[in-house]
Amino acid sequence: MSLEGKVAIVTGGGGGFGTEISKRLVAVGAKVVVVDIVGDNARRTADALGDAAIAMEADIGKAGPVKEVITATVKAFGGLDIIVNNAGLSYRPVRVVDMDESLYDRVFEANVKSIFHFTKYGVPELDKRGGGSIVNIASTSAVKPRAGNTVYATSKAAAIAFTKASALELAKQKIRVNTILPVASLTPMLTGMFEGDNSSRIEAMEVGIPLGRLGQPKDIAAGVMFFLSDEADFITGVALPVDGGWTAS
Repeated sequence: MSLEGKVAIVTGGGGGFGTEISKRLVAVGAKVVVVDIVGDNARRTADALGDAAIAMEADIGKAGPVKEVITATVKAFGGLDIIVNNAGLSYRPVRVVDMDESLYDRVFEANVKSIFHFTKYGVPELDKRGGGSIVNIASTSAVKPRAGNTVYATSKAAAIAFTKASALELAKQKIRVNTILPVASLTPMLTGMFEGDNSSRIEAMEVGIPLGRLGQPKDIAAGVMFFLSDEADFITGVALPVDGGWTAS
């Protein structure tokens, strides 16, 4: 697989899935803009990737920073071909009746509005290149939610719907839109949710996954790279579980 000459934006690129996705992209010849709300994390990833990557700190739930990221991408690398909307926000399990509205708003900004912004402002640049690919990272929670993550699951279900509808809208422009549904995976996001009780919670999650382990960044990155490959050039509007059989059980 080669993505030589392609330019990608990876949100949430400062750790977990985003760092692994960024590494895979650079390994096959792409230039990558690593975007993260924590600038130091983005810079650490980009520095490790050398001249093929640059870092940007941005709150992508807001339109202004997204426009700045896209402008900087085009200025640095000459265009835009790929958008990986990986950034997201989770939280420690909480009942709906106990959830603050401010947290609800932050979750939807990070998990849904960011995808809207990068689609709205990124598509014109993809169109200039004759097409491109957008991969959104949703979650198996969208189709098999757990108690305590109602708002997170709802936001990820919205990401799936956005993927399918935008895939239909953008097909004539040769822009493919797909989404990955990761199961619970070993990332800082997961361990942060269960601070102080990691081992027992993680063990309980592993028991429910038919293949016997949690996901890993490499699993999700592999799914993303498939969607970006020539082998997937007739695939759009797909929500692909990468979950060890979790949603089949």
